[in-house]
Formats: sequence, C-alpha cells, structure tokens
Amino acid sequence: MSSETSAERSAINGIRTALGVGGVLAVIVGILILAWPGKTAMVVTAIIAIYAIVAGLVYAGLGIFSKNRGGWSRVGHIALGILFIIAGVVAFLNLSQTTAWLAVFLGILVGIMWIVEGIVALSTLGDARSKVWSIIFAIISIIAGIVLLFSPLWGAAVLWWLLGIALVVLGIINIIRAFTYRGD
Repeated sequence: MSSETSAERSAINGIRTALGVGGVLAVIVGILILAWPGKTAMVVTAIIAIYAIVAGLVYAGLGIFSKNRGGWSRVGHIALGILFIIAGVVAFLNLSQTTAWLAVFLGILVGIMWIVEGIVALSTLGDARSKVWSIIFAIISIIAGIVLLFSPLWGAAVLWWLLGIALVVLGIINIIRAFTYRGD
C-alpha cells in the first residue's frame, strides 16, 4: 500500500467520521427539540446568556488592559462589556421570560425577512425565468411573513418544531452517508 493510498484512505475515514458524528449530534438535538421544545429552547437561551457574559468580560478586559488604545475606545469597550454582562445575568435570572422574548423576537425577525424576500422577488420579476413561480413564491413569502408578524410566538414554535424535524431527518441522512461514503 503506497503512502498516497494510505493518505486517501485516512481522508475518507475522516470524512466518514465527521459525517457520522455530525449526523448523530443532529439527530440527538432534533429529538431533544421535538421531545422537550421548551426546555431545549431554554438551554439555547442559557448558551446565549453565557456567551453574553463571556463576551462582556472580553470587552471589559480589552478596555481595562489595552494600553495602546485611546481613552474613548477603552471607555467604550468597558461600557459595552458591562452591558453584555448585565444582559447575560438578567437573561439567567429570568430564563423562561428571556426564552419567550427571544422566540417572539425571532418570530418577528423571520416575519419581516419573509415579507422583504417576497417584495424582492416581485421587484425582480422582470429578470425571472419563471414569472409564475416567482409570483407564487412572493405571495407565499409575504403571507407567511404577515402571519408571523401577527403571531410571532406561535410562528417561532412552528419554526422550532420544523428545525427539530429537519435535524432528525438530515442527521439520519448524514449517518447513512457516513456508512456509504467512498470518496469517489
């Protein structure tokens, strides 16, 4: 066996392992979302809160210990760090309310994005190869966006469930790919 064949086999095994591990993790997270949607959302919110606290400490540290920055830059970094830390702590102290607020915020954000996406599809109708499909897409996108704006918490819950289902399905597909991948 030549070293090139060994290197190729090693690369293929690495890809197969990555596909398999990624697939298993996706299935696990998808099942957690489907089995305990509220608790899983709270865990995601807690992770975001931890990130806010860590980022706040980093920003504050940059402001305090950066000797080569100007005064206003240091003050800005310290202020930003304090805001991040406060936001993270408040999120932890009110984890269920923060989770609900985050869900509403994301529902509104996705609703606005879908409306804008529908309007953009209509504005580029002259360049579309299939005007009928572009119009259908635009109408569905705008209607879905409006529905999300009027009921963002319900919409976020539906999107959360769809994410769980997609993770399970795509995870299973990646596990199958891990066993069948040959590197061709």
